[in-house]
Amino acid sequence: MQSLRTGLFQKVSNKQAWRCCTYSTVRVLNAGQPTAASHPELLKEGEITPRITCEEYISRRKRLLELLPEKSIAIIASAPVKMMTDVVPYTFRQDADYLYITGCQQPDGIAVLGHDFGLCMFMPEPSLHDVTWQGHIAGVHEALVTFKADQAFPVSKLHEILPGMMQGLSGLYHNVKTATPVYKDLDAFQKAFYDGKVKDLSVCTHDLRWIKSPAEISLMRESASIACQALLQTMFHSKAYPHERMLAAKVEYECKMRGAQRMAFNPVVGGGANASVIHYSRNDQQVQNDDLVLMDIGCELHGYVSDLTRTWPPCGRFSSAIVELYNLVLETNKECMKLCRPGTSIRQIHNHSVEMLQKGLKQIGILKSDRSSYQKYHQLNPTNIGHYLGMDVHDCSSISNDRPLKPGVVITIEPGIYIPSFFDSPERYRGVGIRIEDEVLITETGYEVLTGSMPKEINHIESLLNNYCHSSEPTGSDIYSRMI
Repeated sequence: MQSLRTGLFQKVSNKQAWRCCTYSTVRVLNAGQPTAASHPELLKEGEITPRITCEEYISRRKRLLELLPEKSIAIIASAPVKMMTDVVPYTFRQDADYLYITGCQQPDGIAVLGHDFGLCMFMPEPSLHDVTWQGHIAGVHEALVTFKADQAFPVSKLHEILPGMMQGLSGLYHNVKTATPVYKDLDAFQKAFYDGKVKDLSVCTHDLRWIKSPAEISLMRESASIACQALLQTMFHSKAYPHERMLAAKVEYECKMRGAQRMAFNPVVGGGANASVIHYSRNDQQVQNDDLVLMDIGCELHGYVSDLTRTWPPCGRFSSAIVELYNLVLETNKECMKLCRPGTSIRQIHNHSVEMLQKGLKQIGILKSDRSSYQKYHQLNPTNIGHYLGMDVHDCSSISNDRPLKPGVVITIEPGIYIPSFFDSPERYRGVGIRIEDEVLITETGYEVLTGSMPKEINHIESLLNNYCHSSEPTGSDIYSRMI
């Protein structure tokens, strides 16, 4: 034991030992979230959140004010803390609009934006008990120094200060999703409401968030890259561990190990007939031999999310019946992406996808060429071809799918076929679900597929599963049988 201890200590040089013992007497500002001072590996000097500079946040505030009519203000409350039990909170996620304008990732704040006073932040006042149990929480000082607010006050002063800001307004815009009685119960707000002056702010904020800045696009590229790498590793994993729960755990692990803060949503891992349930979330079944598994996953990186789907057979071979359906979805995915360019709308792309899928399903023999085919088609695919993507998974929901796309907009292209087990079709197709989803950035000249590194061709998937998956350890089936 003595010789082992001596050998271990000999591997650490004097220089290394000195480096381990050094410390700084400089006090680092604790803002309750990462800053350039506390997390230099994440943020550069001048950034409020990773990759997003102070100047960009100030520009967002100015552009929002330009959208607000004269003599109007905007009130944006932070997301509330949601509880799992009486003492256990869910992991906090900030409201996208509040984060977009302030950069603050913490709860219990209210931001007010006005032409006369700029950004005013009402911040929580943590007690010693709060700090003891939760750590430091950003307050008035951090609002001014870290988030660059023009004014800041304790939230306890809101009832004294905000009514004065509401005097003589022509419009009062607020974030309906996070609206709180803290300001809604004020007499001044109630009067504005009854006078018809209160309006939903999302019409303005979604318009700003719809087109991404270069910094936002950089974050979305990286978020998509993380998701692709994680899903590829999970695909490799699926041959030895064909269980929905294990695959869900694997993809979350791989995303977080690559820097993602959280999943964008609970992973959809549908094996066999579960793949025909569009937002299946139980993830508690073993994937049977020759079954497909559909995985719809996404992660969040510093406030920006990814979203992609792949469908494959963990056994390593697509059956002949599945090949027909898969190729139909794949070709629809590719053809729809060719339509992604400035001036085209999601609605137009969707209509093209319906035409392609309907025609293909008739040729395969799943749909009949009669009057009922359109209605039956919507049983097999009641979804849209895609949605906007950004800080939220279904981003900028107030923006119509009829709006012509512009450079900087990110959308998904996700054709799918979901055949219930009870559907009137040849038996070999019943209980089959296939979706292929990619993220697409609209550019000046066309589009860029942000998830293009994730394989989707049949020959590529089969080659990866059969030539690059090695399993000398116990399989997932073995482990699961021990668990039960």
